Parts: sequence; C-alpha cells; structure tokens
Amino acid sequence: MSVFKKLISKILNKEEEKELTSVQLGDRLKNADLDYKFAQLFTHAGGYFNYCADEAEALQDLNNILKLEGVNSVFCFDEDLQKFLDVVNVSYTENLELINDCAFITCEYLIAYDGRIMLSSNNIRHFPRASLPDKIVVMANISQIVANLHDAMTKVKRRGSLKNLTSISGNISELDSDATTTKLFLLLLED
Repeated sequence: MSVFKKLISKILNKEEEKELTSVQLGDRLKNADLDYKFAQLFTHAGGYFNYCADEAEALQDLNNILKLEGVNSVFCFDEDLQKFLDVVNVSYTENLELINDCAFITCEYLIAYDGRIMLSSNNIRHFPRASLPDKIVVMANISQIVANLHDAMTKVKRRGSLKNLTSISGNISELDSDATTTKLFLLLLED
C-alpha cells in the first residue's frame, strides 16, 4: 500500500519543471529551422530579438529601443546605420567615447547552434568587446544566420580579410564576471 501512496503523491504533487539550459534547449531545437533556433537560443540567453519585415519597421523598432533605454549618445561608425540614427534624431560618434551609452553595429554571422553573434573589426573596429557600452543594438539580415561556428569560420576563410573575431550573446555578463550586465538587441531584417 505504501508504494501506491507514493505513486499517487507523485502524480498529485507534480514537480515544477526546471528551466532548460541552453544545451538542453539546443538539443530540443536540433531539427528546427535555423532562424527559429537562433531566435530561441538568443532570447534564452537574455537577448532581445526584433524581427523586422523591412527597413521602415527596423527604424521604428530602433527608435523604440533607444527611447525605452534612455539612450543619448550612440557609437556608430557604419555610414548606412548612421542614416537610421539621423532619422530618429539621436546623436552619435564615429569613435567610441565615454559619453556613448549605446553601440549600433552590424555583425558577421548569427550562429544558430548557440544563439551567439559573431563580430569582427569590421563591426567594432579595434575595440575589445569589454570596452563597448552597456547597450548594444545589432542590425543583421536573415542570410547571415549559419548553423554553427564551423560554418561561420568556413565563410570567414572564404572572405579572407576579417580580423579580431569575437562573439557575443544575449547575456554578456555571464561570460565576464567583472562586466556589468549588457543589454543586447537584435534587429533582424528579411533579405
């Protein structure tokens, strides 16, 4: 009779499902589309994902992010991205300065395997990740999503001249215990 009682108590007292780790979530999503898998793992790590059907929607999302986060000055050296900042009327500098409370950058690849974003000197110049502001907005296209780091590195080798490769994820503070929590926003555009 005690076995029966234990069985009933386990059924009635359902244990709370514990939160999935990134590895467990990645395993569950192994057959999912790359864009869906990337989005799930990126947000699971603490990133903020914004799917944008076109540049007008990206502009609106960017404006909302900058207003909600109270951004006053942005580090942005990409001329195409600077046009977005001109429209939303936010000041920016082409060199990283102490007054910058946000960075608006592009990226090399979005890695679906773990939801990370690969950057190079083309995206952040010569600055180390740790010197960037606590808020980072990344503009990318769906075509930049790759299955894993191997695929990204294969594409990097074909392109040749990429330097200072690094990657970031939604919760940057988990990687660097000395860092303050960084908010990472992704504006993903259709091609």
